[in-house]
Amino acid sequence: MKFGFPMAFTATVLSWAILEYGDQMDAVGQLDPAQDSLRWITDYLVNAHPSENVLYIQVGDPVADHKCWDRPESMTEARPLVQVNTSCPGSDVAAETAAAMASASLVFKEADSTYSSTLLKHAKQLFTFADKHRGIYSENIPEVATYYNSTGYGDELLWAAAWLYHATGDNSYLQYATGQNGEDYAQFGSPTWFSWDNKLAGTQHYLIPDDTCRL
Repeated sequence: MKFGFPMAFTATVLSWAILEYGDQMDAVGQLDPAQDSLRWITDYLVNAHPSENVLYIQVGDPVADHKCWDRPESMTEARPLVQVNTSCPGSDVAAETAAAMASASLVFKEADSTYSSTLLKHAKQLFTFADKHRGIYSENIPEVATYYNSTGYGDELLWAAAWLYHATGDNSYLQYATGQNGEDYAQFGSPTWFSWDNKLAGTQHYLIPDDTCRL
């Protein structure tokens, strides 16, 4: 099984860890493995985003796959694909994937500028898609709710905008996160938990109401 929502969140948090602690990772010989692990995810996410308004967010049948104890190389079952698009939007998963791409673009900015630019292009497209075509993916695709149900998309939109601001320096992303959208979703001054489903604490770490970035 490949669940795109928690996978994208894993990439974002791994990028954050590398950006914060990359020097320490390098000192103990773990920076290259961390970057390799991140790139394994982002390569997949790039392939899962074949066009601006299409994102594949799940591979496999969770019921059948969770009953199967074969090694992946031996499996012959069908691999159904699930996507979000303009008629079946998923702002939460699309915005989280945008955050993953934007944060990873910072990780690879010096080591591989071409790859970094590719990630940033996907991040911008996915953010626009998530914002323009709003919807909760687990409401539009009810079968995914059993495994990774989403409770909303406002936190992911702000989280993605924050990372895109850091990756691009474009003030429009900062204004997005601290303007009306921030008023609607950020809950500034009310810290909350941080998880694959709720990124408000992470967003609050980066942004405060006076439009100052804190990363």
